[in-house]
Amino acid sequence: MALLVLFSTMSFSLNIHYCGDHLVDYSLFDTADTCMMKAKMSKSSSECAVMDMEMNCCSDVEIVIEGLDDVKIAFDQFTFEQQVFITSFAISYINLFEGFDSNVIPFKDYSPPPLIRDIHILDQSFLI
Repeated sequence: MALLVLFSTMSFSLNIHYCGDHLVDYSLFDTADTCMMKAKMSKSSSECAVMDMEMNCCSDVEIVIEGLDDVKIAFDQFTFEQQVFITSFAISYINLFEGFDSNVIPFKDYSPPPLIRDIHILDQSFLI
């Protein structure tokens, strides 16, 4: 139950960086690194124009999963019929496990049979 509450309230984000159709980097909690195209650029203007075109094909994808902020369910959000059902169910369930007020002995009005012979001595069967 505690794990269910933990995972339902935890939020995280997944950041993915693509260059074209290729996955370059992903990160679960932090931002993903870029493909470092700017570091590879040379000083030539023709190569810079080609690199700028390649930079436009890069894309970042961010998937955010938000956790629950309010886990506590208030009792007043239930309708009256639901409240009646819950309370009657709880009371009947608790009353299932109530004990008896006194210990009932169903054979207290009967006397034991008369002892004519001591059977244990005659058969010589003793509990040790």
